[in-house]
Amino acid sequence: MKVMAQMSMVMNLDKCIGCHTCSVTCKQAWTNRTGTEYVWFNNVETRPGLGYPRTYEDQEVWEGGWTLNRRGKLKLKAGGRAKKLATIFSNPKMPTIHDYYEPWTYEYDMLLNAPADSRHTPVARPKSLLTGENMDIKWSANWDDMLGGSTETMADDPVLKKMNTQVKAEFEETFMFYLPRICEHCLNPSCVASCPSGAMYKRAEDGIVLVDQDQCRGWRMCVTGCPYKKVYFNHQTGKAEKCTMCYPRIEAGLPTVCAETCVGRLRYIGLVLYDADRVAEAAATPNEHDLLAAQRGVFLDPFDPEVVAAARREGMPEDWIEAAQNSPIWKLITDYEVALPLHPEYRTLPMVWYIPPLSPVVDVVTASGNDGEDAATLLTALSTMRIPLEYLAELFTAGDPAPVERVLRRLAAMRSYMRDINLGEEPNEGIAAAVGMTGEEIEAMYRLLAIAKYEDRYVIPSAHAEISRELEEMACSLDVHGGPGMGGGGPFGTGSGPDVPATVENFHALKDRQTSPYSPSTPGRTNLLNWDGRGASGLFPPRADESEDEVSGSANVAVAIDDAPSEGGEDLHSGDIDSGPAVYDEDPYPAGDPGPEAGGTDRVRGRTPGDEPRPGEGPR
Repeated sequence: MKVMAQMSMVMNLDKCIGCHTCSVTCKQAWTNRTGTEYVWFNNVETRPGLGYPRTYEDQEVWEGGWTLNRRGKLKLKAGGRAKKLATIFSNPKMPTIHDYYEPWTYEYDMLLNAPADSRHTPVARPKSLLTGENMDIKWSANWDDMLGGSTETMADDPVLKKMNTQVKAEFEETFMFYLPRICEHCLNPSCVASCPSGAMYKRAEDGIVLVDQDQCRGWRMCVTGCPYKKVYFNHQTGKAEKCTMCYPRIEAGLPTVCAETCVGRLRYIGLVLYDADRVAEAAATPNEHDLLAAQRGVFLDPFDPEVVAAARREGMPEDWIEAAQNSPIWKLITDYEVALPLHPEYRTLPMVWYIPPLSPVVDVVTASGNDGEDAATLLTALSTMRIPLEYLAELFTAGDPAPVERVLRRLAAMRSYMRDINLGEEPNEGIAAAVGMTGEEIEAMYRLLAIAKYEDRYVIPSAHAEISRELEEMACSLDVHGGPGMGGGGPFGTGSGPDVPATVENFHALKDRQTSPYSPSTPGRTNLLNWDGRGASGLFPPRADESEDEVSGSANVAVAIDDAPSEGGEDLHSGDIDSGPAVYDEDPYPAGDPGPEAGGTDRVRGRTPGDEPRPGEGPR
């Protein structure tokens, strides 16, 4: 058993109002620059609909994710190394700009500089941001928002194609919901295994999947490999870019920008402990309907003494273990079992899960003149309304409606049970028992889903001071010209780095570093220009009378981390592309080892203490 931590997210779709605030703030923070005009790390889709890019769920066309070979072993659906080498200069399985949309602006000068005595009203015509020519707007990232134009496009929905024709005629009147999407940061990411240059990597300390901008060669195999099409190509820089899960904020203990600005407060972020040794076995489960249970079996109980002991042996900090125990993700996925993964049949083991919406069913019951909060009425409606169940099952359970119905029955029971309490009546324990829960569990689930505070929805431990140097060396996956990264020169020359912006992330990171009881796990350099007066172990050599523990900090809280793949080395998910998913490397240092001696190998695999990246460089 190899215990690892994964930063995860759960979205409650009943709370999404389709305001797109998360998309706008993410766009302003990460992709508001040349080359990324069409890039939406976060987008909100109306379902049923084509999604973004169009029909991305049709893996018979795009060949994303994993499949099983004749021996039952995992292989990339788009082919292994031989096929990728044969098509490396002309990848045929990629969405075109028309599957996304051609970004545009408007000719505002025609409005601003129009003559005052003009006989005609000036018009700001749309102009393409790619060609600069006049264009007709025909599609965008949310063109079919709120089922707009669905009569022309709904027939192409890959999910609806698996269902009967009667559904297509009834959907506009009975069923619609919003589906926010970001990168899934999968446990078994096919984009990482697809990258020929090893630029895609999964961070060992929190499981966030990033792109090494220095190593990316723009082959775009990751775009094909990702079944969710959440890896984009920047035509300005020639590099791949993707959702970073706002890891600078995560390292400071803050939620992502999309979660922070969410109007409906529908997002939950927290840690999940899982067994890395079970990932490949779970992803290779033969029956697609069993993938949900297999992925839940990968997660580890953070209250199990054996799991806690194993996590400590792996060097996991105590506050990270405590954060996993308080995580809302663990409660929603495992305790209450109301969260489901998006398209588990892709076999990537996604880590952004969703709570299916009950509201469409309640709306239909209410519109028919019945009580939309009566337990018997709701449970009966769930048994008869097969259309929403079938559609949700195709999204979240590989077509198996039983888990979806079970989730919706629990949500309906919570709705009815809590109404009795709020009206001052005696709670009906029979309602809770009918869905396999107790009254206390339903009330706890209600508090988490309905009235949870900020600190209950976001349980994010900050990165530790003892690994801050290694995290800084890994740099920013968007450290490119015009990007929001950390590269460039500063007031004291090219090597001094840029000015540290006065942001809330940097404030929290500095506060955590100054108040941390731990010292860096490895000796390193200290920049005197921005030294905060703390952490002198990297500035001065230790005294002869100091013990090793006093110099390097407590060994049982050191977090073993991995870096981007290095030249000639194996990356975090290197593995054989033909034979299955990559597995995690073993920690080179056993528990209790504070790190290598001077001149040895650093904790970031393949790097020596003197082999520091030059300022402005990305991870090696």
